[in-house]
Amino acid sequence: MTKDSMDIAARMTALGVAARSASTRLARASAKQRDTALQAAAAALRADSDTIIAANQEDMSAAEASGQSQAMLDRLMLNAERVRAMATGLDAIRDLQNPVGRNLAEWERPNGLNIRQVSVPLGVIGIIYESRPNVTADAAGLCLKSGNAVILRGGSESFASNHAIYDCLRSGLQQAGLAAECIQIVPTRDREAVGFMLSSMSEWLDVVVPRGGKSLVQRVQDEARVPVIGHLEGLCHVYLHASADPAIARNVVLNAKMRRTGICGAAETILVDADAAPTLLPEVCKALLDAGCEIRGDESVRALIPDAIAASERDWTTEYLDSIVSIRTVAGIDAAIAHIENYGSGHTESIIATDPEAAEAFLSAVDSAIVLHNASTQFADGGEFGMGAEIGIATGRIHARGPVGANQLTSYKYVVRGTGQVRA
Repeated sequence: MTKDSMDIAARMTALGVAARSASTRLARASAKQRDTALQAAAAALRADSDTIIAANQEDMSAAEASGQSQAMLDRLMLNAERVRAMATGLDAIRDLQNPVGRNLAEWERPNGLNIRQVSVPLGVIGIIYESRPNVTADAAGLCLKSGNAVILRGGSESFASNHAIYDCLRSGLQQAGLAAECIQIVPTRDREAVGFMLSSMSEWLDVVVPRGGKSLVQRVQDEARVPVIGHLEGLCHVYLHASADPAIARNVVLNAKMRRTGICGAAETILVDADAAPTLLPEVCKALLDAGCEIRGDESVRALIPDAIAASERDWTTEYLDSIVSIRTVAGIDAAIAHIENYGSGHTESIIATDPEAAEAFLSAVDSAIVLHNASTQFADGGEFGMGAEIGIATGRIHARGPVGANQLTSYKYVVRGTGQVRA
């Protein structure tokens, strides 16, 4: 082991030991104390907005110099509005009902034992994320609300921004009388720290949540020695059924693709019933093209839309995170569902239809974390679900699925009360 590796191991171990100790104390803190910390952190974000933006400009300059894409720069960029949104997000998290100590179920046995299933924090959560510095505030806020200590490892491209935001979070903890170690951030850009976090911190980490591109999430799922809550990618679909209202189809597709192209809820593939394509596609595609979106279509789509270029097989499995969309005609709802099953990532899918039976068939049959009817896939967001914020959209089937908010960052225990019962 090199000296640098030994140094990283020592620093990461110190973070883990401190987090475990802080998590025990945080689990016993009152909901009011945690909410006070969130309120103070939100106030610090607002007060230190200029400092955060200056730190972000340092990151942006480095990212531009390294030739990062416009989509990446958009995810990285902070301005006054986005800083205010982070603070508002912490306020929304604070206003959520306390997720700890909820009575999830209760029953009484014939022998008189009273059994309650009660929500408890997970413990210590490791969060590894890329680009978007707002995740620092969202993730830390959700962990704090749910009584979990957290170790944050943001992307190297947002290092300065993340640390400026982190200073505000620590200020909130201190003002509420909570241990500063409840929220910690990995203090190095070295990628070796991620490897150590995944392979050698199972003694202190209870779960890891990756938030980023496919390669990051795949690495976390492959290397982590603790449970992982995550998704590989957001291959989101919008299906235009033959009964779709043309205006709704145009507006929803445009928003689902172009509102923010770099988020995991952005639509990447549009499916349209072949019989309705001549009616629906021209207006939908005109709106996309006018907004600067490149269209890649199958043969029948290109026959209708001269500006579309040929789609390849790879396009149906590509998360563009950019102003590019693939469009395919299908022979009806069963074919649309089959396409999603074959190519989708289990993230978010939407059907545009006025036929209620078709809508219900789609919502029932499509096995993705989020399914929508006549609504944009960009609603795949914890804030839009009333969760205040979310760490990510989980596409697995164990523990959490869909937006991972404060309630999803809890487990449970059984509290059993008796009057002296003994087992025969």
